[in-house]
Amino acid sequence: MIPASQLTDYLREQALNLDLTELQIAVMTLQAVIAVAKPKPSRDLYRYRVPKLGEGGSCSLIDELDETPYDLRVILGVETAETTAGLANLYALLDSVNAKIGADWLGIYRRIGAGSSGVLVKLAYKGVESRAEFPLTEEFAAVSNNSRVGLTGWAVLVDDVATWREEGGGYYECDPKVKSEVCLPVLNSDDNVLGIIDAESFEPGYFTPERLVWLAALAIVLPQLLVTLPPLETAASAPN
Repeated sequence: MIPASQLTDYLREQALNLDLTELQIAVMTLQAVIAVAKPKPSRDLYRYRVPKLGEGGSCSLIDELDETPYDLRVILGVETAETTAGLANLYALLDSVNAKIGADWLGIYRRIGAGSSGVLVKLAYKGVESRAEFPLTEEFAAVSNNSRVGLTGWAVLVDDVATWREEGGGYYECDPKVKSEVCLPVLNSDDNVLGIIDAESFEPGYFTPERLVWLAALAIVLPQLLVTLPPLETAASAPN
C-alpha cells in the first residue's frame, strides 16, 4: 500500500492539481493489475520495430522503419523469467491505463546508464513505432520533452503542440498527427529519475484531470517494477 503522503508529495512536486481520492483508487487498481498472475505472453516483449533515424540521429523518418528491430536483450542482458515477468507487467499496466484514458500513444521508458552516457530506453508501448532511445543530454533535452523530464524529474504537459512550438517549446516529432502530450517522471525513493512515461493524443487539450490521474497513478506504481531492471550505474547504452 502506497501511503497517501507519497501521493500528495508527487502531486505537489509535479504541480498536478488532481483529486487525491481518485488518485488513490487509480493506484490501488494498478497495483491489483501487477498482483494478478499473467498468462504466457503472446507478443515479443523484447524486440520491436523502430523508425529509421535522420541525419545525425536527430529525428525519426516517418513511415520508414529500420530493417533491424530494436532488441531489449542487449540493454537488459540475457532473457530471464524475472525480466519477462517485469515486461509483461508493464504491458498489462499500459493496457489497463489506456482502457481508461484512450491515448493514441502511451509508453514507458527506463533510465539506463549514468551521466552524459545515460539514455531513456523504451521498454513497453502502445501505438505506432517510435524511437527506442532518448539521450539524456542538455542538447537533446532542448528538443525533446522525454529527455527534458528524464534530466530534470519535472513533468511536462503540452495542451497544444502547435502553440507550444510557437512559444519556443522544444518538441521531438515522432508522429505529425500528435496534438497534445503528457510526460511524467518515474521517481525512485531517493527522488532520482528511474524513468518516464509519455502519453500522446491526436486531439489538443485531451489530457483532462480525469485522464491525468491515471497517468500519475502509473508513474507512482512503476518504481516497484523498474527497480528490478538493470541498475543505473552498470547498464550501458545499446545501439539503435
